[in-house]
Amino acid sequence: MDGSPSETSKRRGHFRYRERVHASWWSWPLPLVAATLLAAEVHMGHPGLRAWLPYVVLIPLSLALPVLLSRLRILVTDEELVVGDARLPLRFVSEVEVIPRERKRRALGPELDPAAFLVHRPWAPTAVRIWLEDPEDPTPYWVISTRHPERLAAELNTE
Repeated sequence: MDGSPSETSKRRGHFRYRERVHASWWSWPLPLVAATLLAAEVHMGHPGLRAWLPYVVLIPLSLALPVLLSRLRILVTDEELVVGDARLPLRFVSEVEVIPRERKRRALGPELDPAAFLVHRPWAPTAVRIWLEDPEDPTPYWVISTRHPERLAAELNTE
């Protein structure tokens, strides 16, 4: 068992909720333009093979950056919440609060407890705050960026 989502679903039941928080379309052009400009500057200063090497290296790397940023997966199975590599058994979920777009900045700033577990993606406009009920865990709650906070909260509150 390699711990992949398909293996997780076989071990712990079916998925009740699944979301992949993709990077927004506007996050793709900026790294590509920056890599092209940087490669063009090197091209102007070095003739020959060295002139094309930055294009070959920097442009694929600039395309890989948004792909890597889009790797966040949120899964709810019958027994646990999986956010990226973190796992939370549902028996420890006490309450789930939807954080709308207007309150997200405050929830991530002045209202944020330093001991909280935070998974923030700036292109996801909303979030959920998951209060924990585990006396052995110093983490008071999780804050997770999501595009569908009501659906995620509904799945976590059914427990």
